[in-house]
Amino acid sequence: MMRSHGVGRNTIRRALKVLEADGVVESVPGIGWRPVRGGDRRSLAERMTDVIAEDSLSVGDAYPSEAKLCERFGASRTAVRRVLAQMEGNGLLTTVHGKGRTVRALPTSTTRP
Repeated sequence: MMRSHGVGRNTIRRALKVLEADGVVESVPGIGWRPVRGGDRRSLAERMTDVIAEDSLSVGDAYPSEAKLCERFGASRTAVRRVLAQMEGNGLLTTVHGKGRTVRALPTSTTRP
């Protein structure tokens, strides 16, 4: 991949991690990387945002912990933390020291083609 794309090893690793976080590929011990078959093709960010509606959370309700999100989506803690930071930046979540994350605003509904 390095030769065919003219990039370094770390660039390939970062790209694979992004694709893994988006649910496109998965790492399989002893095999390597492979495309995810079937299942949910939405990005991790979309799936984590949808948790608010799926779990019927309201403004002020506790959002699931990093550990629970990692388990629920089969994602790394780094990927989950990155999306949580995006959600906080977008004003959906807020962090209360010692209490965890809570829902700050409900996501706006978007229609998908």
